[in-house]
Amino acid sequence: MIRINTRKLPAIRRLESSKDFKMFEALKHILNGQHQFASDGLLLMIVGGLGVYLRAIPLRIWEWFVGQTTMTITVKDDDAAFVWVKEWFLEQKFLTRIRRVDLDTELARQKAALVPGQGNHYFWYSGRPFRVEFYRSEGKKGWSANRIESLTFWTIGRNQIFLKKIVGDIVACHEMILALTSSLHIRDDSYWTRVQSYTPRLLDSVILQAGEKEQLVRDIEKFRASKDRYRQLGVPYHRGYLFYGPPGTGKTSLVSALAANFGMSIYAVSLTEFNDRSLMRAIHDVPPNSMILLEDIDCMGAGNARPNSVSQPKQQNQERPSAPGNQSGKTAITLSGLLNVLDGFHAPEAVLFAMTTNKIEVLDDALLRPGRIDYRLYLGKAAHTQKIELYRRFFPSASVSESEVFVELNRHAETMAEFQGLLLSLQQDQPANELVTGSQQYRY
Repeated sequence: MIRINTRKLPAIRRLESSKDFKMFEALKHILNGQHQFASDGLLLMIVGGLGVYLRAIPLRIWEWFVGQTTMTITVKDDDAAFVWVKEWFLEQKFLTRIRRVDLDTELARQKAALVPGQGNHYFWYSGRPFRVEFYRSEGKKGWSANRIESLTFWTIGRNQIFLKKIVGDIVACHEMILALTSSLHIRDDSYWTRVQSYTPRLLDSVILQAGEKEQLVRDIEKFRASKDRYRQLGVPYHRGYLFYGPPGTGKTSLVSALAANFGMSIYAVSLTEFNDRSLMRAIHDVPPNSMILLEDIDCMGAGNARPNSVSQPKQQNQERPSAPGNQSGKTAITLSGLLNVLDGFHAPEAVLFAMTTNKIEVLDDALLRPGRIDYRLYLGKAAHTQKIELYRRFFPSASVSESEVFVELNRHAETMAEFQGLLLSLQQDQPANELVTGSQQYRY
C-alpha cells in the first residue's frame, strides 16, 4: 500500500507549473526525438562545433611542434640592448637586401642609418636560419609620446647556445663601437640620453704645461691595466681625478679629450639637479669603461667644507641650507650621499670619476682624500709656452718669432680660452699668408 503525503502535493503542483520544469520537459522531448525540427537543429549545432574543434587540432599540433623545435629572444625598447641590436644590424650584409627599412638618427656612429622596419625579416647567420620581427604598437605607451617597440629573434633548435652566440656578437659589436667612439650622455628623467651634437676634443688640441698631459695619460693607462691587481687587493676598481683652477683654463676640454683618447663615453652629472637617491640611481646605470663627469662641485653645497665645530657650534633643529642654485629650498645632495657614490657600497666599478672645480679650498677634506680623489691637476693661467704652441697650431706656417711677437702683444689674454678666442677672431679676419704679427694692427 502506497502512502501519499498530502502536505507535499501543492509543492509538486507548483514545480510542474514552473518555467524550469517546462524547459526540462521540452529538452527531454527533443532528446527523445519527439520534436523532430528541434532535435535536428541541436544535432547540427553539435556536429558543427565538433567539426570546428577537429579542424583546429592540426593547427594546435603544429603550434606545439613549432614551440618544441624553435627558440625566440625578445629585446624591448626600454633596454639599452635595443640600440645595440640596431648597431649590429649595420654590420650585417643582409641589411642591404631588406626592402622595408626605417630611418634611424639615434645611433652613435652615423647621423642617419637604415635599419630593419616593421614586420618580419629573414636571414642566415652562422649557418642557421633566423627571423627577426620588428613590432611597433599603434598607440602611445602611457604618458610617454613614444610607441612601444620590440625586436624578436626566432631560430630553429632547442639549445640556447645559438642564441647566446648571436647575443655575444651583438655585445662585442657594441663594445667595439664604444672603443672607437666617445659620446656624451646627460640624465633625462630616469634615463641617460646621448647628446647628438657632441663632438669630442682631440687630445693634441689640449695644451698643458710641459709633461702634465703625458703624466696624466700614463696614470690612466696604468689604472686601466691594473684591474686584476685591484681585485687581488680587494680595492674598489675606480679612480677619481680632480681638475681645478680658474674658469677658462680647459678643465672640461681636458675631460673630453681624455675620454676620446681612451674610447670612453662621458656621463655628465649636474649635481644641483639630483638628490641622494636619484644620484645613486643615475650612477648605477652608468656602464663600465665610462667616465663620470661631475662639473663645478664647488657649486654644490654638499661638497663644501663643513663649518668648524668650535667657531660655529651646531644649532638645534636647524635645517641644512640649500645648495647654490637650488632656489626651491629643498635638500639636494648631501655630503654623505656624494661620498657613498664616489667610494661606498654604491660606487660603480671600472669607471673614472672626473671632477672640476674653480675653488678647491672650499671642498671638504673627506671629499679630497685618496680613494675618492686620487689625482689632482691644477690648470692655471696660460704660460708663455702654451700660448706659442696654441698659436702655431692655428697657424702652422708661422715662425717662432712671429708667434712670440703675437703673444707679447696680447698679454691681457691670461687663460687659454681667452687666447684661443683671439686666435679664432684673427683666423676669421685675416688669411694666414698675410699675418704680420710685428704690427700693432693685430693686437686684440
